[in-house]
Amino acid sequence: MARNVLYPLYQLGGPQLRVFRTNFFVQLVRPGVAQPENTVQFRIPMEMTRVDLRNYLESIYQVPVAAVRTRVQHGSNKKRDYKRVRVKKPDYKVAYVQLAHGQTFTFPDLFPEKPPCSEGSADVDSQEQLLAEAQQRQSSDPRRGGVPSWFGL
Repeated sequence: MARNVLYPLYQLGGPQLRVFRTNFFVQLVRPGVAQPENTVQFRIPMEMTRVDLRNYLESIYQVPVAAVRTRVQHGSNKKRDYKRVRVKKPDYKVAYVQLAHGQTFTFPDLFPEKPPCSEGSADVDSQEQLLAEAQQRQSSDPRRGGVPSWFGL
């Protein structure tokens, strides 16, 4: 079975002036379950093969790759639209890339936890005052007999 893969046409010019861009978009994905330190998970297009991914990582990012495993994740078919017709999410391919011996990868911590400030004790007191005032404003008036404040003038 021959694949119909579209490659960019060759254009005249010096090789130093030509820039080749890939036809694929690869997403780095945080794994849902614990993976070994030398395994990285990607979401890749359905047309991309494991050989394409290996060449992509080695030639563009200079990442040494030992093995690539792929699987096809079928999209969910449970959602329905306003006419109660099933709406299917698109399928996608997941690739597990095992890095070469001695290479490790840890997913970057984009939102690190901030330690509590010791000099902000006055700030904590003002927050407590604001919380107390908000609770006092939200407490119901006993004279209204459980009727909400928005009901009436």
